[in-house]
Amino acid sequence: MKEQCVEDIEGPWVEPELNSGLIQRCRDNWSKPVTQITNHFLATFIRQKFALSIVISEAESRIKRGYIDGSELYDEELEVAVNESPKT
Repeated sequence: MKEQCVEDIEGPWVEPELNSGLIQRCRDNWSKPVTQITNHFLATFIRQKFALSIVISEAESRIKRGYIDGSELYDEELEVAVNESPKT
């Protein structure tokens, strides 16, 4: 069974007119299974409100397991992103 990625929910990447580091990082992670992206990037997708149904689920699973990958910009970045996200 194929693991879901943001592209499965939001559709194929559409290149915006503006280019920035954030856009490049979103593009780089868009088609990766959410189980393979970093905690920091799960938090980024949550803050940007992309594919919340799958990224929040993965984030909550990692928080529950105590999974830390060293990618977060500050302690509990992922947990803060989940707690501040719109409820889906």
